[in-house]
Amino acid sequence: MPDIQKINSFINNIVWGPYMLILLLGVGIFFTVKLKFFPLVHFRTWWKYTVFLSFKSNNSSSNEKISPFQAMATALAGSIGTGNIVGVANAIALGGAGAVFWMWIAAFFGMSTVFAENVLGIKYRIKRNGKYVGGPMYYIEKGLKCKWLAVIFAVFCTLAAFGMGNMTQANSVSGALLNGFGISPKITGLIFAVLVGIIIFGGIGRISKLTEKLVPVMSVIYTISILIVIIVNFREIPNAFSEIFIQAFDFKAVSGGLMGYGMSKAIKYGISRGVFSNEAGLGSSPIVHSAADTDNPYQQGMWGIFQVFIDTIVLCTLMALCILTTHSDKTGFDGIELSTYSFETVLGYAGNIFMSLSIVLFAFATLVSWSYYGEKSFEYLTNGKYISLYRIIYSIIVYIGCITNISLVWEISDTFNGLMAIPNLIALMILSNEVRYSELAHDILRKR
Repeated sequence: MPDIQKINSFINNIVWGPYMLILLLGVGIFFTVKLKFFPLVHFRTWWKYTVFLSFKSNNSSSNEKISPFQAMATALAGSIGTGNIVGVANAIALGGAGAVFWMWIAAFFGMSTVFAENVLGIKYRIKRNGKYVGGPMYYIEKGLKCKWLAVIFAVFCTLAAFGMGNMTQANSVSGALLNGFGISPKITGLIFAVLVGIIIFGGIGRISKLTEKLVPVMSVIYTISILIVIIVNFREIPNAFSEIFIQAFDFKAVSGGLMGYGMSKAIKYGISRGVFSNEAGLGSSPIVHSAADTDNPYQQGMWGIFQVFIDTIVLCTLMALCILTTHSDKTGFDGIELSTYSFETVLGYAGNIFMSLSIVLFAFATLVSWSYYGEKSFEYLTNGKYISLYRIIYSIIVYIGCITNISLVWEISDTFNGLMAIPNLIALMILSNEVRYSELAHDILRKR
């Protein structure tokens, strides 16, 4: 076991090290420039052709078809999990308040990365058994003509689904229910294994129907609760933003370092936790976006922009302000303890209960969404065979995740999560000419 930890630690330091973070950010910068800063310049446009347009359209789904909004909701459910609660707190604890600024930077450029992923996902998707399937494995195979690299991505994605998408989320659920309500992990594991099994055996239609209802509701409740804490401490909001910007550019050198130690930590943990939260560049979300019932790759790309914006720019920022306005970052707490304490300063014990329920809802949404990512990757590897077996195993692992101490699993899963990015980023750069601003401009101007 110690040898496995050492090997994983070595690989993880590379996967989530400075060069990979520079690559992830660099790809985002490249597509942002290529798209002429579309997410910023045309802010009103992508809101118009996503959220506002969805109010006028039919968002119903079946086992064969899901709407563009439902695809986004499922992708958002996959990324909106514990990363928004634990990830933000962890970034601030390790990188200081300045890490929040670099999370914004990662999200801003990440919006263009996810846009490109979705465009390629729609362009290169195929139909299998009457349903659209797509994602990096398909645009790598069909676009790059590189089957072996597509297989590597699918293997990493399948393993990440069992680990980061399943066991770690299930463990977060059981821990939250044990701490908040004293419910035994065995009972939690049994109930959630059955619930997840019922949902994923209904296919993408049932998953999308759940997420389109669950994601908006839990996001609104979560946002209102955080706003209560922030409003109570509204006088601290200017100080919170001041801390964010000052610490983001802390040039104070340590031991003769060329870059300020505080700034380097803020960049490292801000970007890494930002990517961990919104998954831009990892290649996960285009798997479900490719299932959308649309022939318009650029509009689905705009749903990707909206997804990252809500996940990081909105929800992660609110969580950060909750922590900073309550000065909870000065307590020495980390992760879920830090987030929970920030709520308890205003809501008392109710804050602990609320945080437990938030983790349960967020993690459950991630569980069902990542089941689809893993299923489509597994389906790619087996040519559509043994899907029922995959779903059974996935449900069983939910139970195992609830009752097991999985610190090593979390670390290994984090590595597989990062390894997904390598083949995906290679494909994005080589196929970048397939994402054209001229086509986007024509697309958003034509009459709908």
